[in-house]
Amino acid sequence: MKKSPADVPPKPSVQVLERMFQLIDVLASREEAISLKEISEKTGLHPSTTHRILNDLTIGRFVDRPEAGSYRLGMRLLELGNLVKARLSVRDAAMAPMRQLHKLIQQPINLSVRQGDEIVYIERTYSERSGMQVVRAIGGHAPLHLTSTGKLFLAADDPQRVRAYATRTGLPGHTRNSITQLPLLERELGRARQQGIAHDNEELELGVRCMAAGVFDDQGQLVAGLSISSPADRLDEGWQTKLQAAAQDISRALGYTSGLRTALNGPAP
Repeated sequence: MKKSPADVPPKPSVQVLERMFQLIDVLASREEAISLKEISEKTGLHPSTTHRILNDLTIGRFVDRPEAGSYRLGMRLLELGNLVKARLSVRDAAMAPMRQLHKLIQQPINLSVRQGDEIVYIERTYSERSGMQVVRAIGGHAPLHLTSTGKLFLAADDPQRVRAYATRTGLPGHTRNSITQLPLLERELGRARQQGIAHDNEELELGVRCMAAGVFDDQGQLVAGLSISSPADRLDEGWQTKLQAAAQDISRALGYTSGLRTALNGPAP
């Protein structure tokens, strides 16, 4: 029986990507490393073409070359897979607590994760009644040191890594309130460690203040931040308890227990 167009898997429009996917599929079919010759035979690609693409994938750490002439899947795929897994599971666990928190305070609630030197917004709950325009949509990103969630991740780092971040980024500012000096940032991070809460005092956007609490996984690792965004003159410090309770609910859903140690102090979930 002839397959209909809907039954035929779509192919990439760029030929080299199609070949790359073929190579990855072959490598994924075996636990041990595979020789260049066998990979070429299984994909039907010329050995020189196979070698060229595998070499590029090796540079990107998508493929490892344990010894000359043999290949296996690389650690970069594991890193990316774990990142996707963390985002999906955190988002699923966060949806109900985020909606409940938004219902209580009627302000935008954000769920963010760290990606390198930035935080990325992966979910948001808000309504038009909050009186604040939502500027950064899901998928938006911002520097760690200018956001409440980003400060949580920096507070969880050791001092050497914080200094490396400052050197690497230069601590650029976005507003007149932005923290652009390392000693000031270190003091701010110290407060976040003590309180278990971090703040953004119009440092990313004028007129907007935020507070964030950490979300931890079953290993006690900080995997996300739950934050409240509010017009600067409306942020209520009394929301802190409600914010921490929502973050704790999400953490418990991810398997966190109060017996696990974290890099942040404050009330344990």
